[in-house]
Amino acid sequence: MIKIQRALISVSDKTGLVEFAKFLSSKGVEILSTGGTLATLTQNGIKAIPVEEYTGSPEILSGRVKTLHPKIHGGLLGNPDMPGHKEDLANNNIPSIDLVIVNLYPFVETIKKPNVSLEEAIENIDIGGPSLLRSGSKNYKHTVVVTEISDYALVQSEMENNNGFVPVKTSYSLAIKAFSVTAMYDSSISNYLVGLTGEKFPDKITFAFKKKQNLRYGENPHQKAAFYEPVYAKNEF
Repeated sequence: MIKIQRALISVSDKTGLVEFAKFLSSKGVEILSTGGTLATLTQNGIKAIPVEEYTGSPEILSGRVKTLHPKIHGGLLGNPDMPGHKEDLANNNIPSIDLVIVNLYPFVETIKKPNVSLEEAIENIDIGGPSLLRSGSKNYKHTVVVTEISDYALVQSEMENNNGFVPVKTSYSLAIKAFSVTAMYDSSISNYLVGLTGEKFPDKITFAFKKKQNLRYGENPHQKAAFYEPVYAKNEF
């Protein structure tokens, strides 16, 4: 079981954020946050610590560098079951971060817009977000990762039913989901950028599909099937 004592929240889509953050705060969870997410939390009376205050390093490069810091990723990746981790964390004054709530910059939504420029598309490539998700997911036995708004209720329910803890089994399933999200995200970026070059047969090609719906049956009535569609926009170049 993972005791949720400290959470890092950085989301582009703030749907349901305030309600979930209020729940976390009511359970005594310390909240770290950045940019627009931090502003939304404080405007709604939710206490949150700015990441730059927490790390002692300012946000730089127009927000491109905010959470890429040892105190953040050390807190996500620190595994007390591994030799030396406890000592490293203590020597560097790095507390654990038990919950990461991240949804990524809207790259796919951006490239679907008509006449979007390459510069605008590039500015919507999230760097810190996928890094947070991957770090937390790698350490799923000690860090819970939430990347979809629909999972706020799941984590809240688990914490309510387990005195502030989240079962490792739940954390594992959320980690799998997070790796799928980052894989699809990177695939969407790759396909978009390759598409701009006009290369019809690149050396490497990736596919990102999302289930649209289950089907009544497959090729034959006794088989199961589902319909998937590409998550990225298909443009004409």
